[in-house]
Amino acid sequence: MKASEYHKYLTLSGLERLVVSPESNFINIGERTNVTGSRKFLRLIKEENYSEALEVARHQVEGGAQILDVNMDEGMLDGVYAMVTFLNLIASEPDIARIPIMIDSSKWEIIEAGLQVVQGKSVVNSISLKEGEEEFIRQAKLIRRYGAAVIVMAFDETGQADNYERRVEICNRSYKILVEKVGFPPQDIIFDPNIFPVATGMEEHRKNALDFFRATKWIRENLPFASVSGGVSNVSFSFRGNNVVREAMHSAFLYHAIQHGMNMGIVNPAMLEVYDEIPADLLERVEDVLLDRRDDATERLLDFAETVKDQKKQIEEVEQEWRSSSLDKRITHALVKGLDQFIVDDVEEARLAVDRPIEVIEGHLMRGMNVVGDLFGSGKMFLPQVVKSARVMKKAVAHLQPFIEEEKDGRARSAGKILMATVKGDVHDIGKNIVSVVLGCNNYEIIDLGVMVPPETIIETAKNENVDVIGLSGLITPSLDEMVYVSREMEKNDMN
Repeated sequence: MKASEYHKYLTLSGLERLVVSPESNFINIGERTNVTGSRKFLRLIKEENYSEALEVARHQVEGGAQILDVNMDEGMLDGVYAMVTFLNLIASEPDIARIPIMIDSSKWEIIEAGLQVVQGKSVVNSISLKEGEEEFIRQAKLIRRYGAAVIVMAFDETGQADNYERRVEICNRSYKILVEKVGFPPQDIIFDPNIFPVATGMEEHRKNALDFFRATKWIRENLPFASVSGGVSNVSFSFRGNNVVREAMHSAFLYHAIQHGMNMGIVNPAMLEVYDEIPADLLERVEDVLLDRRDDATERLLDFAETVKDQKKQIEEVEQEWRSSSLDKRITHALVKGLDQFIVDDVEEARLAVDRPIEVIEGHLMRGMNVVGDLFGSGKMFLPQVVKSARVMKKAVAHLQPFIEEEKDGRARSAGKILMATVKGDVHDIGKNIVSVVLGCNNYEIIDLGVMVPPETIIETAKNENVDVIGLSGLITPSLDEMVYVSREMEKNDMN
């Protein structure tokens, strides 16, 4: 992406830049650093145990969160103090601070306190027309002055938008005020058109999900450069305590919302199922509710939910049936679901059945990762799930590595020297690691610089080691821009 094109897209930053472009996959916003949504995080903040609270944030980043939502709205907390303290501590932790922060509060004084100390370009969650146009404009001007993006709720002086027409009306009005009266950059506007619970038994709630989908599509088609977000867990509120149904609802909702243009959202990765892994009978009932396809959709889903409620042990037994599948299917299932319990045993079985250990990587493991890639590309898997898949793959490759090294001993001289690195701003190394192993098996000498490698380190090492090839890796969209930058630096240094 050319630098001149950045102004067209929402661009945020922590220590590293995040560009939300049409080529970006769904942007996951980590929700566990929110005192209203995590009892553990609330307890840690109340106890002022900020070191452990930072570990919650770090776990979110390691799990694939691309933006970190921070909320300190709790009656017994000094919200301003807690927000400022936590954001200052995050700024001292580079592995957390590399992603943008979402300052989440219903209290303006907490939002502004956060804006005064946050590092990089953040997102405010949220403002609305609830208190009238004058206050809306005042807050928007301040947010713009602080250089942040903003989430705008579909809420006005008469209340929350609870149908398609009201969602469109409020979002359209808000957009015009922000762009025409405030001069707010349209690409820095993110709408939350209200994700409400479905299957509540109330007739007026039947179209809650469908109206969200339709409003999202309208926003993306009619309000240039604006994004759409929302809190996904709200949709399954009617099924609290039944995680089997809730996980299916979240994944199915996201799948359809993304098709309609939703490009970011607050998501708990632990409460997501892979879309293609949802049992057909459950998926049918969930989508009947979400898409309002039947008059009896709610009753059918409620009846089905009772059959899986409090049956965790039975569900686990059913899930273990995959162990009786073929070896290839077992390895693929483990990669797709992010299950590492049996991967070493399965990989060892595969190794004993082939002539060379590299064949396991090129065969079973790559077939499984191709399935993961296809699901991710089609919006049926999300980044936190891909991160889990990558960890399983890494464990599998680690088991094979000693056998691969043993096979290399005494073989032909080096076929060349290759430098491998995951570029600055990216910690995902599974692609780099796989390619390094395969190349190593073909007598190439590999210099692996690891992850988050600055361009100058790549250039300097390549020169000093006189490498033949430089291989750059990354998973997130901004990594492509970083690779282009490294390429230009190579040209400046006459590295042909």
